[in-house]
Amino acid sequence: MTILVTGANGYVGNNTVRRLVEMGKPVRALVRNMEKTHKRLGDVAEKIEIIQGDVADREGLKRAMNDVSAVIHTVAIALETKGQTYEEVNYQGTINVVDAAEARGVKRFINISQNAASSASPYRFLKSKGRAQEYVASSRMAWTALRPSAIFGPQDEFFNSLARLMQLTPLVFPMIGGGTAQFQPVSVYDVVEASVRALDDNGTISKEFELGGPEVLTLGEIEKRIAAVVGGARLYFPAPTWLLRLPVFIMEKTLPGAPVNGNLLDLLAVPNIVKDNALVSYFQMTPRAFAGENIAYLKNNSISATLRKFFRNATIN
Repeated sequence: MTILVTGANGYVGNNTVRRLVEMGKPVRALVRNMEKTHKRLGDVAEKIEIIQGDVADREGLKRAMNDVSAVIHTVAIALETKGQTYEEVNYQGTINVVDAAEARGVKRFINISQNAASSASPYRFLKSKGRAQEYVASSRMAWTALRPSAIFGPQDEFFNSLARLMQLTPLVFPMIGGGTAQFQPVSVYDVVEASVRALDDNGTISKEFELGGPEVLTLGEIEKRIAAVVGGARLYFPAPTWLLRLPVFIMEKTLPGAPVNGNLLDLLAVPNIVKDNALVSYFQMTPRAFAGENIAYLKNNSISATLRKFFRNATIN
């Protein structure tokens, strides 16, 4: 039977679709924006079923679940936009997907959650993802949750945003938040591989798995690695979060494709590292490092593409 991927034209979603196609699985791709879908899934469109829909449309979701045996739920937003809030998309959207899947008798559900997500978190993004996972866990389906640290790879938002900002500031660059925030960057390909392996692994049912890369890096170390790829020496200066709030607020209010908002700035206070890396301990994988050829894609951020992203919120592949 068919595997439904929600957010199939998104970053994690389109890579999930491609991996399932490689495995010969029947795939139904639920997408919101068809133009973005043509850019990201056009070359495999003949091998999959594409359905336009929205996680806010409860009846439409029920129709999308017909003859579906499993769901890989990837829809989430890290940056809020007009009409799309964390509560509406990350939390209520997940409720709608779970309810529709249960109504149509779907048996298997893979939820791409978030490291440090918790309903008790004081941060709205992490709180929305934590509440969503609690709802998944309360369902009657055989569920598995993956909790990745910051995901890197072509089309990622976080690391590409830093690379784009560096294109516009070739001489100096801020050590954001002092550069001390901790991350354990994990490759999108490793996250996708864990999700598709979990589909047929009953040992993952009713469990949550933290996913991280092989290294814990400070944001300062990440910035320097990105700069080495982008090219050009830079003078770094410490920029505490209070100093960045005004420029971040201005970007958030004026740029359609703003690379950051105040909520994400707040999250620098939360170490984004995993205690038990399931990629190694459970899935027996060797995680890709945030280094070398694995981050060569960052050099593709030209100034023109950067301006299209920031000022038009254009889809950048």
